[in-house]
Amino acid sequence: MKFPVFLLFACAAFAQAPYDLLLKGGHVIDGKNHLSAVRDVAIKDGKIAEVAADIPASRAHKVVDVSGLYVTPGLVDIHVHVYAGTGQRGAYSGDNSVYPDGYTFRSGVTTVVDAGSSGWHNFPDFKDRVIDRAKTRVLALLNIEGHGMGGGKIEQNLEDMDAQATAEQALKYKEIVVGVKTAHYRGPEWTPVERAVQAGTTAHIPVMVDFGEFRPERPYQDLVLKKLRPGDISTHMYLGAVPMIDENGKVRPYLFEARKRGVIFDVGHGGGSFLFRQAWPAVHQGFVPDSISTDLHVSSMNAGMKDMLNVMSKFLNMGMSLDEVILRSTWNPAREIQREELGNLSVGAPADVSVLSLANGNFGFTDVYGARLRGHQKLVAELTLRDGRVVWDLNGLTREDWDKLPKNYMAQFDPLWEGTLTEGYRRPRPRR
Repeated sequence: MKFPVFLLFACAAFAQAPYDLLLKGGHVIDGKNHLSAVRDVAIKDGKIAEVAADIPASRAHKVVDVSGLYVTPGLVDIHVHVYAGTGQRGAYSGDNSVYPDGYTFRSGVTTVVDAGSSGWHNFPDFKDRVIDRAKTRVLALLNIEGHGMGGGKIEQNLEDMDAQATAEQALKYKEIVVGVKTAHYRGPEWTPVERAVQAGTTAHIPVMVDFGEFRPERPYQDLVLKKLRPGDISTHMYLGAVPMIDENGKVRPYLFEARKRGVIFDVGHGGGSFLFRQAWPAVHQGFVPDSISTDLHVSSMNAGMKDMLNVMSKFLNMGMSLDEVILRSTWNPAREIQREELGNLSVGAPADVSVLSLANGNFGFTDVYGARLRGHQKLVAELTLRDGRVVWDLNGLTREDWDKLPKNYMAQFDPLWEGTLTEGYRRPRPRR
């Protein structure tokens, strides 16, 4: 049977259907796919459609030249506090938290994990108040304490640390809850850790531990060598209280043993948990983080931590390669929380993309006690995409020069109008 010529041409045209967006000429770093090279990245319908050496510009509605920049998966920050708006004073389930969208996209972050700000009692409120309203993808670790990080006596209440209730809530919201958290406990018992592990085992999710007060009755070595399972996470790895560096300046062997048995070590910089006196010798002796995270909250963002890219830049200036830093800020944390659709640029993956520049100059980075590291490299977010939509564009890479647009461009590009990169701004949004 012969097909009409016009039908053959129609089929060929359909096969060459245009992409929505093409990022052209950037250096792609994708740890999952072991890729670090100049490549083009095409996006269609909010997904990665193609990654190749040379995708013709004619195949995309919109082409953005990212030559000289680094194209990475959207950054995944697995330790933040974003349970804001409750009005609770002095608590991470309240005034110490921040709304995510104001701090994520401008740092190339597209996915965050709230690290235990809520527990099984108040998680539904957190979901309604923040998670369901954020443009950032917000996942959560449930605190083993039922009311989360309410501060003071709340976080010390062993009677409210219910493993079964925590696991049930995690399974009920398994599309959002990616782990269990225990934090800030000051007592001598192992109870919070043991119940968190019990909940994690029941719900088949990892546990993250912020060890709180270090006590002789529960040595940190026992936590990582005996109590945690493979895949569980010890955060605040460069905290000053961690017995890490011996009297000869060497990293203690038990830490390498713990990593060998599968325990994950996460940065969790925060406002009090990162010292260069720990991090510098550890990094140079091979005890590098499995994942880089911020512990974002109102104090840390205004002190030595600042944001995700600032923390990543510290590791660059301590001698880690850019590829390794990106790996530990994308694919590694995605695997740790069992969300392997994230943190990579595989075809079909969500089109969460960060386009970064690497600035050279004289910079300074401080730890939580104000000690400075001088450095010559700093990462900057030029462009951030969430599900293929532009959510941050530092220098207008996706925009046209004003004098090349038609005279009525103000109507076409009025920011009060809705639209997409390919459809223009057609539907007026009601003015307030």
